[in-house]
Amino acid sequence: MTHDWSSTRPHWWKIHGAAVLALGLTVFLCSPSWAVAPTEQKPDGQALYEQHCAKCHAGQSTRAAQLDILRRLPAEFVLHSLELGKMKFQGVLRTNEERRAISEWVTAKKLKPEAATDETVAGFCADAPGEFVVADDAPQWNGWGVDGVNSRFQPADQAGVSAAQVPRLKVKWVFGLPMDYQTSQPTIVGNRVFVGTMKGRVYALDAKTGCLYWSMKPRAGVRSTLVVGKLPGTEPARHVVYFGDSEATVYALDARTGTELWRTRIDDHPMARITGTPKLHGNRLYVPLTALEEAAGADADYECCTFRGTLVAMNPVNGRMVWKTYTIPEPAAPVRKNRKGVQLWGPSGASVWSSPTLDLERGRLYVTTGDNYSDPASLTSDAIVAFDLRTGAFLWSQQFTPNDAWNIGCETADDSNCPEARGPDLDFGSSSILVKLPSGKRILLAGQKSGVLHAVDPDRDGEILWQQRVGKGGLIGGIQWGPAADARTIYVALSDIGVETHEDKDLGWTTSLNGNVGGGMFAYDIETGERQWHTPPPGCQERSQCSPAQSAAVSVIPGVVFSGSVDGHLRAYSTADGAVVWEYNADQEYQSTNGVQTRGGSFDGPGPTIVDGMLYVNSGYGYWGGMPGNALLAFSVEAE
Repeated sequence: MTHDWSSTRPHWWKIHGAAVLALGLTVFLCSPSWAVAPTEQKPDGQALYEQHCAKCHAGQSTRAAQLDILRRLPAEFVLHSLELGKMKFQGVLRTNEERRAISEWVTAKKLKPEAATDETVAGFCADAPGEFVVADDAPQWNGWGVDGVNSRFQPADQAGVSAAQVPRLKVKWVFGLPMDYQTSQPTIVGNRVFVGTMKGRVYALDAKTGCLYWSMKPRAGVRSTLVVGKLPGTEPARHVVYFGDSEATVYALDARTGTELWRTRIDDHPMARITGTPKLHGNRLYVPLTALEEAAGADADYECCTFRGTLVAMNPVNGRMVWKTYTIPEPAAPVRKNRKGVQLWGPSGASVWSSPTLDLERGRLYVTTGDNYSDPASLTSDAIVAFDLRTGAFLWSQQFTPNDAWNIGCETADDSNCPEARGPDLDFGSSSILVKLPSGKRILLAGQKSGVLHAVDPDRDGEILWQQRVGKGGLIGGIQWGPAADARTIYVALSDIGVETHEDKDLGWTTSLNGNVGGGMFAYDIETGERQWHTPPPGCQERSQCSPAQSAAVSVIPGVVFSGSVDGHLRAYSTADGAVVWEYNADQEYQSTNGVQTRGGSFDGPGPTIVDGMLYVNSGYGYWGGMPGNALLAFSVEAE
């Protein structure tokens, strides 16, 4: 069942979607500026970079990593991005040799031989793949928000760590991940840690020791958090790991062995990908989709844009789609032509970057949406949108920033593809949180890149109850990966990261982080919106390339809330008054359980997961100029 909210099924993409790629390849093969180098001649990586990449990566786009940041990356990471990651559209226009030449030049590193094995797949458990048993009441953190309502609150009996014990947390083991910056949040079920990486590798580790049970390589990178569920009708129980990749493919693996059970590509748009964590409930797996057309729109030859935010319900047993619905009612249609005569399409966007929120009491499902990629702006972008859990039917939408149509073309010298709305790009990257107060009143909360925290009534079609400005907000500012909430209070970390560009005589445009801008921890009363406390960041003005921004998702246990910072520190705050009760600096090298050279760095993206006396967190997110690293850290309480 597919919900288009229109009388006719859109056939445009079946014809035109393939044509976009065909057109790109035709232009690449026929245009003098995109001509293929003679086969006997090795491609010039610097010339290719300056011709095809520099317009975004040379200071014009705050979203694109500058050359000095690219120099810190492994060449394999850049190549993977051009083949299967964020730069896939740009990569398809280059030959394999050209992609390799660009990757080696921008990183100033040589690529490993194509047949080289992944060094991270080491340190196996003695009994691998071992037994996998999940008791009904066993502690776990399963998926993004630990529960269906995305509270990110771990109860005391599941956490196994009390507020009094938090100051005694010490690193117990470290696993070395690929150096790829974007890693999924650790899921812990059945005494195993399940984690994926954008380098395209999924791992199952022993939760107490960090040894490796199994690893598998999906077709593309994995940013969505993994979800574990019991396969219906199996006895003894067989458990399955579900996740999505950056090619919009959903996988089901045997949780014990990592064996692939099925995989289904749920959207054929070439820019479609899964970043939000699926939700598993009953006999349905609910999967959100987004797309990277914001990046593709920077190319004035790209027919921007056609993707609509999508939600798919799947049968978890066989991977078949049950229904598919969209955040924008109508499919994209021709709007106008840009200055180069390229056809532009719309509306588009309103993508779903984050994990859906389940409302089992009302049989609903809520998603937060991104901005529009092209004109005209829709009424469902930068919004909370409600769907029927059983059928996928649209129920209501509450928009917070109207007319927010934007793509990276708005930040380049050739802004041909920039929407006329030229919006501020203040979409939602984090999930909503559904809270039922002791009084029985239900409130839906969501933090936005605008820097505003919103509270709406889910039982009155999203009627706004209160709003609080937490920070200034911006393209990569505001509330990024999401707050956490207990029974009465919501805890919010502020990004507002300050990224500045400077011209360097050798590297061209370089990036630096402003140590005086961003960060801070806030607590608000859920019912009234009144601020209860605010703890400012300590700042890092004495260090170069440091930011106090707190972009990562927040996690809370009774009495303590955890927040990681771009400055490489993980901090624990008292939920009573915001006092810092524990702090750890991850900016160091580690001995890993798999023997990989491992270093910690900035905290960004996913937040800590706390289970059975342990805390797990990824460290080393360096995309915006922070400290790169590749550490999966596991903490336990040190004995007295």
